[in-house]
Order: sequence, then C-alpha cells, then structure tokens
Amino acid sequence: MLEAMPFEAVSPASWDQRVFLMLQGPHGPFFHQLGKSLRAAGATVWRIGFNNGDQVFWPDRDSFIAFQGAPEDWPAFYGHVLAEQNVTDIVLYGDTRPVHAQAVAIARRLGLTVHVFEEGYLRPHWVTYERNGTNGNSRLMSLDVPEMRAAVNDLELEMPAAPARWGDMREHVFYGALYHFCVMAGGRRFRNFRPHRSIPIAQEFSLYLRRLLAMPIHALERFRESRAIQRGGFPYHLCLLQLEHDSSFRMHSPFSTMTEFVELCISGFAQGAPRHHHLVFKAHPLEDGRVPLKSEIRRLAQEYGVADRVHFVRGGKLAMLLNLTRSVITVNSTAAQQALWRGLPLRAFGKAVYDKPEFVSTQPLPEFFAHPTRPDTRAYHDYRHYLLETSQVTGGFYSVRGRRTLLRQVVDMMLAPQDPYDALQSGNAAPRQQLLLAS
Repeated sequence: MLEAMPFEAVSPASWDQRVFLMLQGPHGPFFHQLGKSLRAAGATVWRIGFNNGDQVFWPDRDSFIAFQGAPEDWPAFYGHVLAEQNVTDIVLYGDTRPVHAQAVAIARRLGLTVHVFEEGYLRPHWVTYERNGTNGNSRLMSLDVPEMRAAVNDLELEMPAAPARWGDMREHVFYGALYHFCVMAGGRRFRNFRPHRSIPIAQEFSLYLRRLLAMPIHALERFRESRAIQRGGFPYHLCLLQLEHDSSFRMHSPFSTMTEFVELCISGFAQGAPRHHHLVFKAHPLEDGRVPLKSEIRRLAQEYGVADRVHFVRGGKLAMLLNLTRSVITVNSTAAQQALWRGLPLRAFGKAVYDKPEFVSTQPLPEFFAHPTRPDTRAYHDYRHYLLETSQVTGGFYSVRGRRTLLRQVVDMMLAPQDPYDALQSGNAAPRQQLLLAS
C-alpha cells in the first residue's frame, strides 16, 4: 500500500506556505488553540477527526475533515488528504496508536515534518515536543550523556527542582470524561470508529466519571495509606506502577500486563531484600480500576510469603514516598526522573529516554533489593539540563494557564527549521521560559 502511493517529498516552506494537518490531540481544547496560533503566524491548518469527541473540540467546521471509514481505509484516505491539501507538516499527540503510527511512517517517507506532542518527560510543569517520535522512538534514545554534556557545557541554567505532584489532575480527568461522553454521543456519523484501547468507549467514559467523582474518597484513602508507611519506621523500596493501557507500557516494555511486572518485583523482593525491609507499590495518579491491581498485589504477596511487608498506595503526590524510600523500581515511568533527581537508586525494565548507564542500574532484581547501586547524580543533572534546553516546554495541555504558557513558546519551535535538538547544537535553541509562569 505505502509503496504504491504516488507522492513526492515536500521540502520545507516559508511560514505562509506551511500547511499543517493535525490528527488526534490531548483531550480538551489544546489542539484547537494551537491551530489558531499557527494560523495567526500565516500557516494553513487542517484537522482530521476520527470521532465526535475530536469534532466537538474543533469548533472550526471549515477546516475539519471527518474520517468515517474503516481502519483499513485509513492509509489511502490520509494519503489523499496529504496530496489534496499540499500538506507540509503533520501534528499529533503520541506516535504509537495505529492511525498515528501509519501516519508517521507515510509522512516520513514523503519528507514531511512530523511534530509529536507527549506528556512531559519532566512532568508536571512541562510537556514534550519532539519531531518524528517520542518515548522509545525519541532521538534521546540514541544520544549518550557525554554528547548532552557537551551541548550544554557553556549554558547557564538555574535547575528547577522536581515538582511533588503529578499536574493538572482534575482538568485532565474532566476533559477525559467529557471527551469520551462526546464520542458516545456521536451517533452514526462515526460508526466505524475503533478506539486504540481495548475496552468500549462507554466503559472508558464510565471509568473516567467514576474516577472524577471518587477523587475526595481516594484522597482520604491515600492519606491514610501514606501516613501508615511514613509512621511505620521500616526501610522500604518503592515500585512505581503505570497504566496498563498507556502506550509507553504497551509499546516500550517487555511486559504484556502490569501483573507480570508486579510479580517480578515481589519475587525479587522475596529473594533479595533484607527481612526487615518493606515493598510499597504506588498506583499511577490516573489509575481507574480497570485492572484489579490492589487485589493482585495482595494475592502475589501472600503467594511469595511477604504479605506483611507489602503495601499499596493510590496515586497522588509522590514526594513524601520518594523522600523516605531506599530505591525505586519501574517499567519506564516518567516519575522515575523524580527519583534520579533525588539521587535514588533506580531499576527500570522498559525502553525509556532516561535509561542511561550512568544513572539506571542493570543489577538483577534480588541483588538490587539487597544492595542497590546509586546513580551518577552529576551525569543526571547534565541530562536534565539538556532536556530543559530542548524538548521540555514549560506549560500544560489541560489547564487554561498551562495552555497559555505552552503556546507562548511551542508555536515558534514548530515553525523553526530545526528540531529542538539540532537547534541547540547549532546555537539556535529557543529561549527558555521561567518555570514560575506555569506553576
């Protein structure tokens, strides 16, 4: 299919000749506001929508293109839009869902510029902006720390501390619930739409709504669980759980389920940890109960004979648990960067942009629990400095203030001829905004 497409590569154009095609974005109005800003710069902007949620959050009907076909119709439809509208750039959020992965592959073959947004590698006060790919597909995967250190060696930057909370949680959950409600209410126009996640849209909406309504109760439970660990007086190791349906876990980890990771951690803990140590599992802040993590942890802890030393904490602020832990274990959670900022030993099992030999342990897990090796904190500070000078942009997708701060900078980065990494190398990096603006 791809080889038969009769298109030629599109070379970079001036701003008023740029034609941006936006695909699926974060829940909420960010992509619409980004499109308005690109138009204000002189560019032409189109949006392909796959469901009623996409349409509701894109009020400009004249630039909205509805894809109503079956999944197998997508490559041909997308190729037709690229040719008909003379598209020079595509914009998307996340690069691994099937329609986006196909779109990126075609765009790269045609020489189009691919702009990819993702949650911040240094969340919550930043978002990630890269070209061609993020997470396991990021250029960061092929860069080593000495290269990064050389790039920032002559740059001064006051290094902001790793924030203690996840971000605009209520806004994130609210827009997620609203988006899935709109998808459900879309009627027959998008009857061929298939979500990239495995559960039906109605169930997705129900989970978001339940999570939103249960926030006060969960906060009380989290406080009680965290306080018991804080006052327990025992050394512990912290496992950072992730969303099983999240793309970074599905596409860039060796596990098919979160339960597999949980069992690996409990097994390693039972074999290697000193008998007075404990193991704490912390759920992702957006965990919605679609996977029975708490009961699975309890079952496996009993099976391995460590039930009295294993704990579960609902998502929320991470700082208190990190400040007291002996080490951190994760698949590839971005929250692990808060552990590295604190100089804590870290064991990661999936592909992650921070998986560098200078600061991520490769010890077998029982050995790690017994005697974890510490990271090279100077190397991590150089790495963090490099990210703040390149792909990490101050702001957020979900709050009004976060979007306003983000748009002040990211539009110029998108219109620049170089990606953030090449721009830094050539001395043309975008100026950094102060973190205070997004706090």
